[in-house]
Amino acid sequence: MQKPKLSFWQIWNMSFGFLGIQFGFALQNANASRILLTFGADVHHLSWFWLVAPITGMIIQPIIGYMSDKTWNRFGRRRPYFLVGAVLTSLALILMPNAPHFAGYIAPMFIGGGLLMIMDASINISMEPFRALVADKLPDEQHTLGFSVQTLLIGIGAIVGSWLPYILSNWMGFAGDSEVGGTVPPNVMWSFYIGAAVLLSSIIWTVSTTKEYPPEFYKSETDLDAKEEKFKIPKVMWQLLLVQFFSWFALFSMWVYTTPTVAQHFFGTTDPNNPAYQEAGNWVGILFGIYNGVSAVLALLLPVIAKRVGRKLTHSIALTFGGLSFLSFFVITDYHFLIIPMIGIGFAWGSILAMPYAMLANSIPANKMGMFMGLFNMSITIPQIVNGVFGGILLQYFFHDDPIYSILLAGVFMLIGAVTVIFIKDKGVKEAA
Repeated sequence: MQKPKLSFWQIWNMSFGFLGIQFGFALQNANASRILLTFGADVHHLSWFWLVAPITGMIIQPIIGYMSDKTWNRFGRRRPYFLVGAVLTSLALILMPNAPHFAGYIAPMFIGGGLLMIMDASINISMEPFRALVADKLPDEQHTLGFSVQTLLIGIGAIVGSWLPYILSNWMGFAGDSEVGGTVPPNVMWSFYIGAAVLLSSIIWTVSTTKEYPPEFYKSETDLDAKEEKFKIPKVMWQLLLVQFFSWFALFSMWVYTTPTVAQHFFGTTDPNNPAYQEAGNWVGILFGIYNGVSAVLALLLPVIAKRVGRKLTHSIALTFGGLSFLSFFVITDYHFLIIPMIGIGFAWGSILAMPYAMLANSIPANKMGMFMGLFNMSITIPQIVNGVFGGILLQYFFHDDPIYSILLAGVFMLIGAVTVIFIKDKGVKEAA
């Protein structure tokens, strides 16, 4: 059965939960490193804690994707997973900054790491079905628009999530540092509480405003898929692997090492309990909000750009902007000017969130959409795992404990990713904006 075209606001509603997911994800990305360092983690081991995210994603997303493909009940196909993931993520957001209160049982650093694992697992339970829902509901010619709207909402959620600690500290009177060493500042703690509320409410909005098609709607597509091979990975998925590897290796470096880089090179401290380090952490939240804001604006333009020059060239140009922006960290001397490279990184991030999925979606069998989207997530998690294993070793033995070189390596890898896009054979249909 032919899927009807949906209006912009229908697509907005079905993707709105992504705003809350990314709100929580942005809080984690901008603050997890300094929280773990505050709890006593060694900067050389920081990437090991961040391994939690890709490992849980690699395990959970294919499983959740497969399960959601097979789920049909009165709550829908994908929506039950949105709700379960949202509840669990909200609980983790509330508990993580309170890890010191459990110090009588185990070191806060390990409690924080465990809650980071729970948070990532829970986010993945919600996130994967959202990707599949776009392909479930939209015809092929609206895939770029669908994933671009998701990118827009991701950007909005990430802006607010990234900036919230700074806003609470500088505009609303919340303390930006702790009176007791080894505890999370109040502005960060309350940001996590607010993030939990936003995440849960946005997921409920999507669940209450979006209906999923019943199983019989997909019967013709399912029957057609059953006549073909039971399991065959689309060629474009293989072609995207290299692009994804270099892109996500670079992003992982940014999330892990931007805070220590800014603190060391622009605020003159490597001590996580120094107020200047917390100030650096707040500024990194502002920077992360900027790149997410740029990605949100770009999301509105991506369908138009892709229609004119193609999805491959769009993605390659965006990754090039991102790579050059990472390299520019080395020549910037005033932390205020770090806003400039964040604009270029925002171009890359916006494209990474939309273009690979748009290129992939119309090559996946309808009855296996969730499973294949989950498997594709391995192209995101594996490079992060590689970086997590070797990033600390590189920092200690090759970069002489200077994290800015990890950022420069991210730039090199993203430029390589821009080149590898050229080899993709994108047979996408004409896109409708």
